Amino acid sequence: MMFDVAALGEMLIDFTENGVSEQGNPIFEANPGGAPCNVLAMLQKLGRKTAFIGKVGNDAFGRMLRQTGESAGIDMGGLTADQRVHTTLAFVQTAPDGDRDFSFYRDPGADMMLAPEDVPQSLIENAKIFHFGTLSLTSEPVRAATVKAVALARRAGAVISFDPNLRPPLWRDMYVAKAMIAWGLAQAEVVKIADNELQFMTDQDHFDTGAAMLLAEYPNIRLLNVTAGADGSYAYSNGHKVYVPAFRLGGTVETTGAGDTFCACVLDYILDRGLNGLGADELTAMLRFANAAAYLVTTKKGAIRSMPEREQIDEILRKNP
Repeated sequence: MMFDVAALGEMLIDFTENGVSEQGNPIFEANPGGAPCNVLAMLQKLGRKTAFIGKVGNDAFGRMLRQTGESAGIDMGGLTADQRVHTTLAFVQTAPDGDRDFSFYRDPGADMMLAPEDVPQSLIENAKIFHFGTLSLTSEPVRAATVKAVALARRAGAVISFDPNLRPPLWRDMYVAKAMIAWGLAQAEVVKIADNELQFMTDQDHFDTGAAMLLAEYPNIRLLNVTAGADGSYAYSNGHKVYVPAFRLGGTVETTGAGDTFCACVLDYILDRGLNGLGADELTAMLRFANAAAYLVTTKKGAIRSMPEREQIDEILRKNP
């Protein structure tokens, strides 16, 4: 079977705040998540065929995640279960402005146990785009599995997509984190990087300066997107630079999955248009669609089960030309 996008990485449970109990204790809701799978869930909403590669625990949460992925239409044939290590958990506390603070239960977590022999070669060879992030680069054996998967995708001629998705609590050494992000940047043709990650990698606060540095150092990057949360997003490709403001329409609950939703919409656009000859008009249309989708996912809790329909995105665009 051919897939539009295959992704490798973490699948975990995001415990998000959901009020307080009668005793005044905080209540956390178990939301299926994990950045690479979030991307695939949004792509499925857009009518794409996707496949996931990763590892969960042989426990209730692992079974819940498999069922969630299957319900979303994602091919979960590349998901394996670890018999000894539990599914990774993340507790997400949300600030009044929607920003998040993560506490991870992942030392180890099952997603870290994905080994090179767990990577299904045929699945990657049959994907048009291969997507990954850095949570699968934090430690072994999943780092070796990621390196193998990227090599397979490159040999098969797939477009490589990378999202640094920096989570400092998961790195014992931030120098290693920077080196692993640099490795990912050197592999990819399409990159989605958040404003804080751009600053981390370039020591530049000005987006244009930081983007120029990355594009000069990594000429393999053909499309660089910089996301700045409520301030909007930027695209750099073929000598063009485009900025599109975010949709600020109220109703934001939390921002979990917004960047992944944005990333999925970019990959959907590339599947239709390719990477050749993207001009300012095309980049603007791409960012508007991606920004609208990212806004919609912030109006609900969680990610995988909160992805918007294409019709909802189109409605936002019609009402906000």
